[in-house]
Amino acid sequence: MREAIALSRANVREGKGGPFAAIVVKNGIVLARGTNLVTSTNDPTAHAEIVAIREACRALGSFQLDGCDIYTSCEPCPMCLGAIYWARPRSVYFANTRDDAAAIGFDDRFICDEFSVAHNERKIPMQQLLREEAFEAFREWRAASNKVPY
Repeated sequence: MREAIALSRANVREGKGGPFAAIVVKNGIVLARGTNLVTSTNDPTAHAEIVAIREACRALGSFQLDGCDIYTSCEPCPMCLGAIYWARPRSVYFANTRDDAAAIGFDDRFICDEFSVAHNERKIPMQQLLREEAFEAFREWRAASNKVPY
């Protein structure tokens, strides 16, 4: 955890992005490190946990983090939490809380709230189109013999 905290502080000093860092560890060995690179890469998905998960998966040659632990300098946001669940690590440890992040301008509570709002009433309105046409891909997936379930 101390390494994740040190990386988050270095990220602020170097001006690469927000004060966030994450590390993926397996069997006591650091597989990957990630810092928030949103502003330096113009990538809104370049949160520390996402960066670290991508690198760790490349290192493992797998889309899952079986037996891995994630140490992150702050409680994961909704996007990162989703990525963590898809990656399936063994555990996640965090330092700062979402309330701590909100107090310095990184408030993601509105995203959590959006999940319970009707699609057309969200801050970014959403409208479903061509479901039946798109559902064909789901039917093909269900019938495919060459799929890799995840």
